[in-house]
This record gives sequence, structure tokens and C-alpha cells, in this order.
Amino acid sequence: MTIPRGRIARWVTAAGLLVVGLVVAGILLTRAEALAAPAQPLPYSHKVHVEAGVQCLFCHTAALRSDVASLPSVQKCVGCHTLISADEEPIQELLGYWERGEPIPWVRVQQQPDFVFFSHQAHLGASLNCETCHGDVGQMTVARPVVQMDMGWCLECHIEQPEEKVARLADCLTCHK
Repeated sequence: MTIPRGRIARWVTAAGLLVVGLVVAGILLTRAEALAAPAQPLPYSHKVHVEAGVQCLFCHTAALRSDVASLPSVQKCVGCHTLISADEEPIQELLGYWERGEPIPWVRVQQQPDFVFFSHQAHLGASLNCETCHGDVGQMTVARPVVQMDMGWCLECHIEQPEEKVARLADCLTCHK
């Protein structure tokens, strides 16, 4: 028994559409998961801190001088909160970390895979602000990613930049270790 060519073509087409559909669904589910706000050990509102006049680089001090922006240390937080809102429950929890000599186990909101090289210092040096990639974090009561920072997203941004400002991306090793 032979199978007519038209039927084989329809099966191949249907199978191909199914595979494409599954890949798209997987990407969407992965991105939805990636864009969720991770649970943090302490409640923290960027909005409250920005409204109080605290700048991003006050807490994320390493961004100007290294590849990573850094997460604030318990010492940085306690430097203000021994006086500011010291009697509030979340600050009491914060002070507990200090008293125990433990770092705050913050969970990174954005993280690149180990095989990707990214430098906050280079991007800030190119006059990009934090909101360019992280969205309006200053209005967030719970920090969450606003975009999936994948290769396509990075390339799109670099392509849109004026030629004198854009990093040269001809070599894969510019971004990949």
C-alpha cells in the first residue's frame, strides 16, 4: 500500500505546525516565568526609596566601576535604617541580619547566563540610564523584570543606537565568554 503524496505533505505540514506551536508556547511560558518578580527575603520598595531621594547608584554602587551593579549589603541598608523607620517590622528584620552578622540573601531580579558578558560600567559610560533596560524601577513597589534580556533584545537595542554610540558586535566574544 502506498500513501498518496498529498497526504504525506499534509502530515508533514501538520507536524511542522505542531512543533512550531510547541516551541512558541515554550518561549512564551519561559518568558512569563522569567518576567515574574522573585520572592525576596525582605519587603523592599524602590518607589519609597526613590521618593525619599535615594539614587540607583547609592545602593548599586559597583555599577560605575565594574561589570555588575551589585546588590546592597546589609551594612549599606543599616547605615540609614538605624535611624529611619527603625521601629517598623521589615526594618527590624533587616536589623536582625545585621545583629547576626548575616548578609541579606537578596534574589537577583535580572541575571545573565554564565556564558554572557555584560558590563554595567560600559553601558553607564555610554550615557544609558538604568531605566533603559530595567524599566521604571523607581515606580515599583516590588522589583520585577520588565523585559526578557535575551540576545535578540540586546542586538535590537545596539542596532538602534547611533553609529558613534553603538558597541561593535561583529565578534561573538564581545558578549559571549
